[in-house]
Formats: sequence, C-alpha cells, structure tokens
Amino acid sequence: MTEETPLQGLKVLELASVLAGPSVGMFFAELGATVYKIENVTTKGDVTRKWKLPKESADTDISGYFSCVNWGKYSFAVNLCEEEGLQIIYELAAQADIVLVSYKPGDAEKLKVDYPTLKKYNQSLIYSHITGYGLQNSRAGFDAIIQAESGFTYMNGEPDGPPTKMPVALMDVLAAHHLKEAILLALYYRERTGKGQYIEASLFKAGISSLANQATNWLVGKAIPERMGSDHPNIVPYGTIFKTSDEKEIVLAAGTDKQYHHLITLLGRSDLATDCKFEKNHGRVIHKEEIKAIIQGEISKYTREEILNLLQAKRIPAGGVFNMKEVFEVPESKPMLLDGSYDDGMKIHGVSSIAFNTTDKMQVDKLSPPPHYGEHTRSVLTDILKYDKKVINELINKGVVYARK
Repeated sequence: MTEETPLQGLKVLELASVLAGPSVGMFFAELGATVYKIENVTTKGDVTRKWKLPKESADTDISGYFSCVNWGKYSFAVNLCEEEGLQIIYELAAQADIVLVSYKPGDAEKLKVDYPTLKKYNQSLIYSHITGYGLQNSRAGFDAIIQAESGFTYMNGEPDGPPTKMPVALMDVLAAHHLKEAILLALYYRERTGKGQYIEASLFKAGISSLANQATNWLVGKAIPERMGSDHPNIVPYGTIFKTSDEKEIVLAAGTDKQYHHLITLLGRSDLATDCKFEKNHGRVIHKEEIKAIIQGEISKYTREEILNLLQAKRIPAGGVFNMKEVFEVPESKPMLLDGSYDDGMKIHGVSSIAFNTTDKMQVDKLSPPPHYGEHTRSVLTDILKYDKKVINELINKGVVYARK
C-alpha cells in the first residue's frame, strides 16, 4: 500500500452487493482504505460473480461484471443467519470506520446488522445505506425499473422508437456517487466532533436529482421531454449524430452561436451563419430538422478522421462515436486501466474508480485484483480478529464461514 494514500488506515465493512455499494467500496480501496467484502455463504457470494457473457469461462468466480467494482478488497464469506456469524460481523464492525449496506428497508433489522445494533459496538461508526426508493418504501431497487420510473427510459431512444433503457446501470452509478459525497462529509464531521452518522441514499432520489434541465423543462416550461435520439431539446446542433463517408459516425456539440458560425463556415456554408432562421440558437431549435439535414449533407463528404481533424483544428466541439475497443485506444483512457493476475495465470483488466488527479503528495493505491469468493476468510479471522486455527476450522466445518482453499 502506498504510504501517502489519503485514507490509509481506514476500515470499510462492505455488506453490499451488485454495483452501487461495491463501487463505493472500491473507491475507498483506491484511496487507501482496507475494504472487507462480506459475502453471503448461502448464495456463495455476490450474485454478480455469476453474471457472465457467453464467452466468459464457467470455471472462475471472477466475472467481468463482478470485476468492474471489486478491485482491492478482501473477500470474507460468512453466514449471517448463524449467531456465530453475526458475532464475527459485530467484532469487525467494532474495528470499522464505515459500513456499506444495500438492504431493502427492514431487512437489516431482520438480519440484526442495522445501524442501532452495530452502533452498540462502535459509537463513531459511519453507517451508509443504499436503498431503491428510500426508507419508507420497501420495494427492491432494480436499476432497470428505476430508470423507467425516474423518467430516463421514457426520454431515451429515437423519436419513432420505443422507450429505451440506458446500457449501464446508471441509477446505481449515480447513487454511488451521491453516497461517496455523503460519506466523505460524514468523515469530515467525525474528525471535528468524534460522532458517527447514519446515511441513506436511494437510487430513485439519485435519478431524480440528476434529471437536470429535463426536469426543469417540465417544472418551468411545462413541456414533457420526449424521445429525441441523441439531440438536445434546448441546443442545436448539440449531441446530434452525423454519418461520414466511411460509414462511421461523429457527434457535434456546438453549444454557442459562435461555435455554430465556425462550424457552418468550415463546412462551406457561411451563408447560413447569417440566415435569419439559423443565425441564433432559438431559430435553429425551431428549424432543427432543416439545419440538421444541411449539416449531414456536408459532413457526408468527409471520412470520420478527415472531418474530426478539421473540426478540432478550428476548436469546434466534436468527437467520434466510438465502440468500446476504440474508447480504450484514446490516450486519456490509458491511466485509468487496471491490470492484475491470479496464481493460476489468469489475467484481469479493469477501470479505476478514480477520475481525478492529485498532487504527488497524495497518491491513490495500486489495487490487487478482484478477490475470489472467500479468498481472505482465514487471514481476516487470523490476522484481524486473532482467532486460533482450531476455532477457525470449527467455523468452517459448521458452515458459519467459507474459506477458499
């Protein structure tokens, strides 16, 4: 571990699964915290270990999905329904700074790992709870459902097509970012007061708070946002996809009249810079189909590389519509790549959760690859909780814990 990581010495107990909670855990691991991923013996670990693409090996418990948010953690497999398993969690909570949970409202109390219970063992604990809809609604928080119910699915898609879900679990990602902010504030508050904190963030509220101008287009303008493909409701041309002569695609983001004037002049249609229909953004919004067709006609004369080079030389905002292979060929993506390997020779790659730079006095940690199920059960019991070998073997034999051989 790097000595200058900002959260070195902090301990996180991750009683969360799938995406939102584990992504918070990985964020803290990269900042130097020790993160214990508590995995359920009755389900043989985080369900995402089994969420595999057809090409992935059936012989490993490290799926591509699981690996996206579980770097740098210690996997501890325990049965919370056993009293001895609960006691182990209480011992770990007594040493922890942060607990991450993703239970439906009421389930933490049933399992006896709720905030009031754990607080008895650690008054300064920061207990961080991700829910689907908040504490008053016991529905499970499935991202696809919440995308639909928070308005994103209705807005997303082509004008003549059906509502479309985002291709990533966007609500999980948004809720995780909100929870990170709240935890960091709680840590700052604890530094000043010594007091712990209960924090709750929901996928639904994260979605609502992220609707931005689409929410106020309704709240202020009383216009229900409709499906527009990649277009922007307030700016033209912004977000619009155009096809090039080599059957590739680019996106334009001319957010100001000045940028539009430069764009249309570069395309050889300077006459449209002063045309009363298109000169101002409001006019372009009104006549967007006409101006889009004109721009498409001009862009189709160039290959993607040719037009992007011209646009970038004139500092006109534009980019290629890249597939995932192309994304990771962009130089700026290289520092975010994670690489690891296992004892059996298996290689693993991932993406850092840290999307900011620091000075050379504050480093982020080099992460170990995502752990196998129960990989660190023995070491946690031995090194952290100081159990002797006989007790550990008894716990394993009784099924209270699972330890990878």
